[in-house]
Amino acid sequence: MKDMLEIRWHGRGGQGIVTAAVTLGDILAPEGKYVQAFPEFGAEKRGAPILAFTRISDKPIRLRSQVTNPDIVVVADPSLLGLVDIKAGTNDNAIIIVNTSLEPGFIKEKLNLHPRKVYTLDAYTIATEEFGRPIPNVPLLAALMKATSLLPKEKFKERIEKSLSKKLRPEIVEGNLRTIDRAYKEVKGE
Repeated sequence: MKDMLEIRWHGRGGQGIVTAAVTLGDILAPEGKYVQAFPEFGAEKRGAPILAFTRISDKPIRLRSQVTNPDIVVVADPSLLGLVDIKAGTNDNAIIIVNTSLEPGFIKEKLNLHPRKVYTLDAYTIATEEFGRPIPNVPLLAALMKATSLLPKEKFKERIEKSLSKKLRPEIVEGNLRTIDRAYKEVKGE
């Protein structure tokens, strides 16, 4: 990992994007990582486009600004494709993870994302089928873990279970753990 890994999350209010950014920090901090996770605040309401950010480093993070040159971009709502410039500030080595049923090659071509690495995952379907709600954050975190190898899958699942158990009912936690297994199987990259 380079000195600092920066992630920009695109989503809509109510999709758990801020929770995903914070949870990522929560599960990596025990690895001795320094983390920052924060949303872009505004007058957003449920369904409005929002941004969240995560920074991960082996050293203390002194930067206190938005992530303008992300190494990874996660798009939680496919309706934002074409509405926001998801590749803004990225370099050719960036990773783009998109919640969509479309193939990564199609997304890469349609949005002119070459040579960036693009991963796609139908996180809405996975979440709906596994715990009854189309909340894409945990499947997208799983896709991010698979794309980056920040944590081994089993350690990631242990940390997610611990993090989610603080605030969710056991059956919802179990459903989220199932979304991780499916996301690891179903994520596609190009």
